[in-house]
Amino acid sequence: MQRPLDVLGSSVEKTVIVKVKNGENISGVLKAFDSHINIWLDDASIQGDREVKLGKVLLRGDSIVYISPGK
Repeated sequence: MQRPLDVLGSSVEKTVIVKVKNGENISGVLKAFDSHINIWLDDASIQGDREVKLGKVLLRGDSIVYISPGK
């Protein structure tokens, strides 16, 4: 059985979708994370009716609802 941080570690350099507490879905390439699930995404964008490009972002772990594999 894999631990959650091990699964997240196997997603580095891959596209992920992050649901945050304000309801937005942010997709991007996972570059790094820490034990608090603070994550760094590259080529990030907010998904929705229209896509909003963000570039490089750092998301605080306490604002993340879930992280899932991207397309």
